[in-house]
Amino acid sequence: MPVAESLPKKYPLTITHFNKMIEIGILDEEEHIELIEGELILMAPIGPIHAGKTNRLNRLFSLSVGDSAIVEIQGPIVLDAHSEPEPDLALLRPRQDFYETANPTVDDVLLLVEIADSSLNHDKNTKIPIYARHRIPEVWLINLPKQQVEIYLKPSPEGYRHIWLPEKHECISPTLLPEVSVKISDIFS
Repeated sequence: MPVAESLPKKYPLTITHFNKMIEIGILDEEEHIELIEGELILMAPIGPIHAGKTNRLNRLFSLSVGDSAIVEIQGPIVLDAHSEPEPDLALLRPRQDFYETANPTVDDVLLLVEIADSSLNHDKNTKIPIYARHRIPEVWLINLPKQQVEIYLKPSPEGYRHIWLPEKHECISPTLLPEVSVKISDIFS
């Protein structure tokens, strides 16, 4: 009777492995690498348009959230032991230590924002479904090629159950921070 051949399995890295690799110099802390489902993902360099939109959104949010949230730019969010993506922007629950003692987790996230040009496919087909599975309440995808904001709501294991494409003349607010309002035209001006 023939023996069934078993396929080799991947060894998923953990956040502990990832941080140790940076600590001992295997990975350069300056490289834009994310840990996604146990795999190291080298992100494309951020160009001036992407950086400018990140700066613009940082300013828009910083002016309007006050003490309601902490605005974090390209910082890690711990989803589980094997995933620590770095969204372009996050609105986080306020914390006395400003997350100096531990990276934010899913429970700390009020809104994640991904700004996508060359990363559009990766953001839409990899990161947003992972955010949904981990129950991130809301994600905004700033689709630079289409100059459109895509708002992902109602997370589930199968993905976000509601996707809203607001018009360019509309104002939008994070569901968990309704007092914060952003004009779409201000994002793309």
